[in-house]
Amino acid sequence: MTLAVKSLLIIALLLAGLWAYVQYRARAHEARAEAAFPPEGQMVQVDGHAVHAVVMGPDDAPALVLIHGASGNTRDMTFSLAPKLARRYRVIVFDRPGLGYTARINQSGATITEQAGLLQKAAEQLGAERPIVLGHSYGGAVALAWAVTRAQNISRLVMLAGAAKPWDTGLSTYYRVLSHPILGPLVIPFLTAFIDDSRVETAVGEIFEPQTAPDGYLHYIGAGLTLRRHSLRANALQRANLLSEIEAIHTRYGEIDLPVEILHGTADTTVGLHIHSAPLAAQIRDAVLTPLPGIGHMPQHAVPGMVISAIDRVARRAGLRPAP
Repeated sequence: MTLAVKSLLIIALLLAGLWAYVQYRARAHEARAEAAFPPEGQMVQVDGHAVHAVVMGPDDAPALVLIHGASGNTRDMTFSLAPKLARRYRVIVFDRPGLGYTARINQSGATITEQAGLLQKAAEQLGAERPIVLGHSYGGAVALAWAVTRAQNISRLVMLAGAAKPWDTGLSTYYRVLSHPILGPLVIPFLTAFIDDSRVETAVGEIFEPQTAPDGYLHYIGAGLTLRRHSLRANALQRANLLSEIEAIHTRYGEIDLPVEILHGTADTTVGLHIHSAPLAAQIRDAVLTPLPGIGHMPQHAVPGMVISAIDRVARRAGLRPAP
């Protein structure tokens, strides 16, 4: 055996050992995260896919579905908004596919239309055939896809800093790498293995700017759940595909024929009001746009009272009567 062959074998063994160690650390990190932040609700089986749903509020109250944004899970909504709404609504909070405890639909990144279909069927199984649907950020795009493609299964729509219209900025390096067919699967295990949860908490805190995250929120959301390998991959693929998916449906928003409330912070630098919500409001007949002066990307935490008021308004416009 030549020296060159021996050297290659040694390198191969070292690389294999490194990869095994990385996978071991990644599995351990995922196990700790899931032990610390187990499912909050119940699992609903939809066409063989497990969907995690948290249900709260009176059974006879109007049904309201809450859909979280990119990288998140049910905990963003259950931290404070859902419990407040549950006094008068039957609130259903879902994990989107690949995030939290809802299984991935496929390996290519579930489209917003596929996600809308899955969540709509899950809501129907839970007795919500025509719920009010609220979507935040990326979840707003899913809510719009629900309203466009499943109009018979939604009563009213609330958009909260939602992604709605095409934009001209490129995809970040982070998402380009993690969504890449080769680089993504190679890089993601290293992130899961070696990135501390506190780094994610810091990044999440920055999304609140110019506001700050409420006390206890950054721990409550379970940053370790976001760092799981399948969640990082699913989120990256969904984010990488989002622009083309919005381009495919945004001309159809004029078909939406139901009461729509839109709330968007004027200081939101993550999803711009004038790029997304302003043209969306102009496209949907009788849509009500409420700009939130000085508010960033997380109005459900910064001004929850205004969000609840918008939901109450759209419920009244639908002829629904929230529980007293």
